[in-house]
Formats: sequence, C-alpha cells, structure tokens
Amino acid sequence: MSDSVTVARAFSDCLDRAKLDTHPYRHWLLAQALPDDVAHAIPALPVEAPEIGDTLGKRETHNSTRNFFSVENRKRFPVCEAVASAFQSPETVRHLEKVTGISLKGTSLRIEYCQDRDGFWLEPHTDIGAKLFTMLIYLSDRPDAEGWGTDIYDASKRHLGSAPGGFNKGLIFIPGEDTWHGVAKREYAGIRKSIIINYVVPEWRARHELAFPDEPIA
Repeated sequence: MSDSVTVARAFSDCLDRAKLDTHPYRHWLLAQALPDDVAHAIPALPVEAPEIGDTLGKRETHNSTRNFFSVENRKRFPVCEAVASAFQSPETVRHLEKVTGISLKGTSLRIEYCQDRDGFWLEPHTDIGAKLFTMLIYLSDRPDAEGWGTDIYDASKRHLGSAPGGFNKGLIFIPGEDTWHGVAKREYAGIRKSIIINYVVPEWRARHELAFPDEPIA
C-alpha cells in the first residue's frame, strides 16, 4: 500500500489541479485526491457503519459512534497512519497554506471516517470557530454516489448545488461566516463513505479525536 510520501505527493498533484469556485464563497473541488489503493483501503477498513436514528441534522448527536484516525487507529491500520502522516507533513501543510492563504501554525490534525446510512442529513451550518480548515474526500464507489456530495448554500441558506460526490473527489473550504453547507435529506442505496479532514485550534477539547494530539503543526 502507498506510504505517507506517496499519499502526500498524490494530494499535492491533486491540489495543483483543484478547481477554485468563488460563489457563494471560496471553495475548491478536487479529483483523484488520494492514491487509488489508499482511496479503496479506507472504505475497506473493518469498521462497521453504525446503526443510528435521526441525526437531528448534526453529527454530534451520536458522538459515541464516530470514528477518527486517532493515535490508536493509526497504530491499528496502516492506511490511517499513511494518510495522517501525509497531512501532518510540513510539505502538505505549506502547500495548503499557499493555495488557501491561511496559516495552520499551531493547529492540530483531525480526520474523521464517516459512514452515513440512508436517512442521514445535516442542517446548513458554517464550521466557523474551532475548525480553521475543512476538507471532505468522498469514498463511495457507486455510480449514484456522484450526487452524494456536500450541499452548498448562500447566506440566506438557499441551496445552490452540491459538490461532486463521486469516488475520490473532494471539497475544500476555509470556514467563515458565509460558508454555509450541509447534507440535504436524500435516499442512499448504500453507505455514504467519506473522510473529513480538519485542522483545529489548540483549545480543541476532544483530544482523542486528533491524529497527533501532542504534535501541533509547526
């Protein structure tokens, strides 16, 4: 399987090809975000999709069922180690800072592995506050997954469209007061799989969620 250097190189190439859209806020659309073997290895992890009820439009409604590329999971699964180390690397961080214009110094890396069943939805929200960077990479290898991407809204919470949700595609945005996004209610014939990559502020309390809780970005 690809190591962290190969993951970082593939993502760097992806970032150079990313399509920037400024409406209704700056966001980047990604394709081939990860090496193919890594993109397939993540959804093949032996982690069962949780059976949950209504999310009430928030992931934190069911915090106990959430999975992260934590210290423990980095030790258990080589793919978690490779991906986490790639996004912790100074080269990847510098490239992200150059493209987006933000500083990630002092932040911590948080990667969540999501498996969303039919009935899942998220209300429009902005991610503003403790998350300084948000990226989603979609990992459902199904023809209908193209329509499963994150929904984008304007400041009036008017739905403007969705990021392409096909396999190994993705979305980046820098959280701000106008970065309204969510997941509208829709039917899923399979499991909606993705990873969410955030760089979060030093005050982030849920340290068990972090990939390197004692190693902030230099």
